[in-house]
Amino acid sequence: MKRRSLLSITLASVLGIGSVLAYQSDAFASKLSDLQNQKKNVESKSSTIKSDINEKDQGIKEIQGKQNTLENELASLDIKIATTDEQIQEKQQQIKEAQQAIDKLKTEISVLKKRIEERNQLLDQRARAIQTNGGSSVNFLDVILGSDSFADLLDRMSAVTTLVNADKQIIEEQKKDQAELEKKQADVEKKLKTLEEMQAKLQSMKIEMNQQKARKNQIMKELGKQKKQLENDKLSLEEEQSILAAQKSAIEKAIKLEKDRIAEQERLAKQRQRQRQQQSQHSYSGGGSSSGTPPVSSGSFMRPAQGYISSEFGNRSFDADGFHSGIDIAKGGTVPIVAAGDGVVTRSYFSSSYGNAIFITHSVNGQIYTTVYAHMSSRLVGDSTPVHKGQIIGYMGSTGQAYGQHLHFEFYVGPWTASHSNAVNPRNYISF
Repeated sequence: MKRRSLLSITLASVLGIGSVLAYQSDAFASKLSDLQNQKKNVESKSSTIKSDINEKDQGIKEIQGKQNTLENELASLDIKIATTDEQIQEKQQQIKEAQQAIDKLKTEISVLKKRIEERNQLLDQRARAIQTNGGSSVNFLDVILGSDSFADLLDRMSAVTTLVNADKQIIEEQKKDQAELEKKQADVEKKLKTLEEMQAKLQSMKIEMNQQKARKNQIMKELGKQKKQLENDKLSLEEEQSILAAQKSAIEKAIKLEKDRIAEQERLAKQRQRQRQQQSQHSYSGGGSSSGTPPVSSGSFMRPAQGYISSEFGNRSFDADGFHSGIDIAKGGTVPIVAAGDGVVTRSYFSSSYGNAIFITHSVNGQIYTTVYAHMSSRLVGDSTPVHKGQIIGYMGSTGQAYGQHLHFEFYVGPWTASHSNAVNPRNYISF
């Protein structure tokens, strides 16, 4: 059975058993001393567990601090990623606008090219005209000699000057248009390249931030696992601490009961006799589906129920830890379960694993033993109830993690422990 699911407890001491305890004053003092030592041991274990719980708490707080830091970093990354997305969209819009500007510029370039082509044609025409006139430049002698008068000469000279200046202007405008075209092309290409570089950089930043986010999410996941483990460990320790607290309470009660034991012996003896008579009557008055109680044997402990042994103590493959820490007794019908020995009920409760379960602490000559009765259909005794050997405490069932009706019976030398390290084979003390 799993350690965490064994939520119950055990041990404390058991008391009022006249047939087991001696009457001598020195033996009486010895039992009290043993019980006091048991109490000290429980207190020491409780102190150690408390320290372990504090350590787990500190570990949980440290992990929580790391988780808070990571959550803040993840929130900051989310903001940065969102901002980067906005910037990427902005750059994409700017690239779109730049592309539109490039398309517009292409149109302008086309117009400029057409204008330059027209000017080139004009210059070609003039060049051909000059060549037709016999040279690569104006023949000023022909201009002078061909004039009719001085005024006509001046007009001819003015016309030649205008023509030359016009040609120069056309050439200058063409150079200017070409330079403007080249500048516009360079500016737009530079702007487009810058935008594309910025977009690529932003995309790279986004990829890096997403990678950081993934790494931080992985760390957060690992921290969550560690925190869950620490919380589970803490819960197990708190359960064990609860068990130890119940053990201490039971031992303290056992000390008091030990002091009152002698006065109670006669009453308990009469009570046992009446109970045995009732059990004897119950054993022979029931119907076909009802079973009697096992006979009360000699010694400190007896068989807790009628039936056959369906599973022994020891290694068992289908248990969680591969070990069966008790003996299973199975039988159909209504089967009463009795206390294996005189003692005090340390705990009577329902567990998700044990089902209806009872823990009884026994004190035999100063030695504490603990017996556990699990999977019962019903319980007839509550916490801190003194019981005697052979007393009916409940009925066999299949509650909790059980397969079919049976009694799961555990036997411990000393108090119950979560590790079951002191669980022993019940056959060492009881004849089955």
